Amino acid sequence: MQFWQALSFTHPDDLLELAPVCEEAGFEGIMLADHLFAPEEYASRYPYDESGEPPFDGETPFPESFATISALSQVTTKLRFLTNVYILPLRHPIEIAKDLSTAAIFSKNRTVLGLGAGWLREEFEIMGVPFEQRGKRMDEQLPIIQKLLAGEVVSADGEFYQFDALRIRPLPTEKVPMWVGGMNKAALRRAAQFGDGWTGAGTSFEQTLGILGELRTQRERFGRQDEPFDCLIPLTEELPPDQMGRLIEAGMTGTVSWPLEYQLPPGCTLQDKKDKLLELGETMIRPVNG
Repeated sequence: MQFWQALSFTHPDDLLELAPVCEEAGFEGIMLADHLFAPEEYASRYPYDESGEPPFDGETPFPESFATISALSQVTTKLRFLTNVYILPLRHPIEIAKDLSTAAIFSKNRTVLGLGAGWLREEFEIMGVPFEQRGKRMDEQLPIIQKLLAGEVVSADGEFYQFDALRIRPLPTEKVPMWVGGMNKAALRRAAQFGDGWTGAGTSFEQTLGILGELRTQRERFGRQDEPFDCLIPLTEELPPDQMGRLIEAGMTGTVSWPLEYQLPPGCTLQDKKDKLLELGETMIRPVNG
């Protein structure tokens, strides 16, 4: 079982200190959040909380994901890095492929692209990208990114992207996994059609069973049921071993430890965070993985 630690909303100085401790504790990897900026005013509702309020504000740090991965990979040796999630349709696929390739190279193939459509309409409007078309953009982007990272010469004549034949270099020596985030039917279809995995935003036992079943159905639809596929499940409830076993049988390959800010009292120190990570290694990871 993979255990991932969310370090979203963490200052870069602390990230450099915490990443080696995550590795020492036995985590598979760490998860990093992505936003280009926080609008001072917006009407969009955060879809993963009943209040509609996001768990961040204008003071929350969002260091650029791929630069952060490149830096953190230099102070770790085994830890993997997942963007959860990178807002794909805000960027051009060539730019994404180049940045992702660079992070994968510096991290020695420890980078996973977790990607999603995004929810903050104002972020799209400020960047001049149509919000309503973001899903269609992703469907066009993903094959371009995958072909570029495979070293192919690529041209495009689609609805959103048109360019003459080109290639990017350098390239990572292994395939960069791409896990699609999102819990609606379009996201699950996209994960099954293009992805190497799926990552959620928090689900109960029953919700997770339904999602894993839908992913299995969609993967069969695209003839990909025999290919390796990761399902990273952040759970919203503590489950007994028998229910965890059912989820693993249904396809769950990993779960998530929520950001430390949710697990520790306000005003906690960097040492408090390090101690908590080591505690999680003893109480959460080792009883399962040994």
